[in-house]
Parts: sequence; C-alpha cells; structure tokens
Amino acid sequence: MKLDTSPIAAIATAPGRGGIGVVRASGKNLGPLIETLFPGAKLAPRHATYIPFTSASGEVIDQGIALYFKAPHSYTGEDVLELQGHGGPVVLQMLLARVLEAGMASGLRLAEPGEFTRRAYLNDKLDLAQAEAVADLIDASTEAAARSASQSLSGAFSQVVHKLVDQTINLRMLVEATLDFPEEEIDFLEKSDARGQLAAIVESLDHVFRQAAQGALLREGLNVVLVGQPNVGKSSLLNALAGSDVAIVTPIAGTTRDKVTETIQIEGIPLNIIDTAGIRTVDEGIDVVERIGIERTWGEVGKADVILHLLDASLGPSRADEEIVAAFPANVPVVCIWNKIDLSGHRPAVEPAEDATYIYLSAHEKLGIDLLRKELLRIAGWQQTGESLYLARERHLIALRSARRHLDVAAEHAAQNDQSLDLFAEELRLAQDQLSSITGEFTPDDLLGVIFSRFCIGK
Repeated sequence: MKLDTSPIAAIATAPGRGGIGVVRASGKNLGPLIETLFPGAKLAPRHATYIPFTSASGEVIDQGIALYFKAPHSYTGEDVLELQGHGGPVVLQMLLARVLEAGMASGLRLAEPGEFTRRAYLNDKLDLAQAEAVADLIDASTEAAARSASQSLSGAFSQVVHKLVDQTINLRMLVEATLDFPEEEIDFLEKSDARGQLAAIVESLDHVFRQAAQGALLREGLNVVLVGQPNVGKSSLLNALAGSDVAIVTPIAGTTRDKVTETIQIEGIPLNIIDTAGIRTVDEGIDVVERIGIERTWGEVGKADVILHLLDASLGPSRADEEIVAAFPANVPVVCIWNKIDLSGHRPAVEPAEDATYIYLSAHEKLGIDLLRKELLRIAGWQQTGESLYLARERHLIALRSARRHLDVAAEHAAQNDQSLDLFAEELRLAQDQLSSITGEFTPDDLLGVIFSRFCIGK
C-alpha cells in the first residue's frame, strides 16, 4: 500500500475541557517544524522540555511541555512532536492552527481519522490486529473489555494467529515439496503424519475461535428487547436488571410510549436492555402516540439478539400473547418470562423447552432475577474459562470461520489418499490467506480504509 508521507498534525485528546490537552504532529523530518515553532531551542529526543508555545508574532499562546520522538523510535515510526498544554478547546485550536501554519512550507496538513495509527501499521510498528485494539481500548465500555483490548494491543492475539499461520505454512511446505516427487505421494500422508498435523492445526484454530468469540461479546454485547402486553412488568424488569429506577412504572396502560435503553454488565458482558411500548392487538383505546410506540417496538424486535417476552403469571396466557409470539422473527432466542409470581404463588424457576426457555420471577420483588441473568449468559455463550480473551471483531471471526472451512476441505482431500495433494495444498494456502488477513499480512487496501476511518482524529 502506498503511504502518504506528508507530515500530519491533529489534536490528540478528546474534545471538551480538560486539565491537559495534546497536539501531535508526525512526519519523516520534523526538524524544520521544530525550528519554526521554537527558534534556537534544542529539543532532546525523548526528553520533556518546558517551553512557551508562541504565535508567529511571538505572542504566548500557552506554556507547556514539548516532547520530541526521533524516528523510528516513536508511535508512528516517523518523527513525532507532542505539545502538551492546557486542555481548553480554544487554546488547543489556537495551538493546532499555529502548528499547521509553521509546517505549511513542508506540506503539513490536518490528520485524517486514525491516520497516526495507520502510519504505525504501515511502518511495521503495529500489525493490523494491534492497531484495531487501539480503538477497542479507547472504546471499551467495561473493565473486562479494556483488559482484553490491552491483551490484543500487547500482541497476544497476533501471536496465536502467527502460530497458526506458521503451522499451516510448515504443512504446506511438506505437501508442495512432495508434489515435485509424484512417486512419493502415496506414502506422504503416512510418513509425514500430514493428517495428524492438520488435526492439530484445526484443534488450535477452534480453541482460538472460542476465545475470540467470547471476546467479541465483550466488545459488542447483546441487544436484549423486552416485549409484551401493557402492564406485564417490562419496565419493572428493566429497573430490576439495571439496579435503579431508569424507567417509569405505573399501573396505567401505555405508560411507556417509546423505547428506554439501559446498558448493564453481567460478568463483564455489556447488555443493552431495551424496554418497549406494550403491544395491544386491538385498536380500541390506542392513541396516535401509543400506536407509533408499538410500531417502534416491532422495529426493535427485528434488531434483537435476544427477546424477553413478558407475561403476567397471575393471569395466565391469552390469545393476545399467542399473536405476539407468532410475529417474532425466526432464529432469535426467546426467553418467555412469567412475571408477578408474588401474586400467582409460583416459585422462581427455569424450565427449558424447544421453542423457548420459561422463567418464573417477580420483577417487583426481585425474585428469580439471578436466574434470568444466568440464562442471558448461557444464550451469549459465555463461559468463565479463566483464559485470556481477545477482543475480536466480526472480521476476525469471519476470517477464522473461513480458514476452518478451508481446513475441512483439505481434510477431505487428505482422506481420499489419491492424487489430491495439489488440492490439499491449495486449501492450505487459502486457509493461510484468511489467517494472515487478521494481522494485515494479506489485507485489501479498501478494507484498511474502512478500518482506520472509524478511529478518532488524533489517534
């Protein structure tokens, strides 16, 4: 990929007021920029220099610390200059404008989103999985997600992927070397234990996938939608799960007119709990606002990862409840919750069934809430293995699944024990390409553009 080598600059700290703000510049040679900003000053690499930041006319903009990192010993692999001053938005904009003005002659421009990290990747300071972990660490919404992102940033995820790639390459070398000696093909699979090597690669890949899939949950979480008729206790259940009164609860039908979303954590997994307007199946008594709320309820149901269908245990099932269930989308897990057991006399319980899992609880009395939490973890596929998890992205999971499919096809060719070694080798190559795409060794340029465009400016 061709690297734009023109120097760049941006504010590297988050928008808004703060005690400290940072303006960062990166380029092949920032000597002229430093001389223009600080005439006569000598900034020693990797040393903090307390110095005034002045305008072109000599007026002091701020007083702060200048840090100079000489290439290649920097985040981007280029010369990097960081100016750390006070974190007021106006001050930082003035300082950034001064830096851009001072670097105009050398082509200094405003950085694009994620361009500093993109240069770190293109200059081999980070691989692609590590670069993505930078954004994931910034965006982490839970402690568990932050720890997993830190693991990936340190290279833990990349190391296991590289190990899989190396194992695949070694097997490819054996297969392709044998192709040069056709008379040896019959004995190759046995002598080199090719099938055993392939089985070991598959086992390792499956282990990595399980860790990555669980890590993806820490990043994405689940969208859990509460659905049911009015006054079955959806808002009460939201409050019970959240541990606070985030939704208004009244005995008046139709109190919830629009969705109420609250993000909670269960074992570090973020769950986006969405309370919706109660669904009525008849038009009588429904005003325009409530009708719109019901339409939005079905819109949320269509995007749900899990549906919590609430029913009133003190009243039992009704025809309206059956009609609601009939409209649920296929292939979305449903938990049927019999609420208000404090009025019905039931005890907290979980009853698995083919169509759904049935849970008896009381949101008002907070009875059986732990049973629901455990069921949500089960649906999420969460297991406390004690192993480090990798905060994987969907593209990582797709690549791992695709590599697994190619290895399965390779195993089919190996099982034929005939003249299929060339096809065996080709499937290994395709599996290797998929694995290499995770760390960026085999990644299309257009995908890189999408990945880094989602970073914040200044990172």
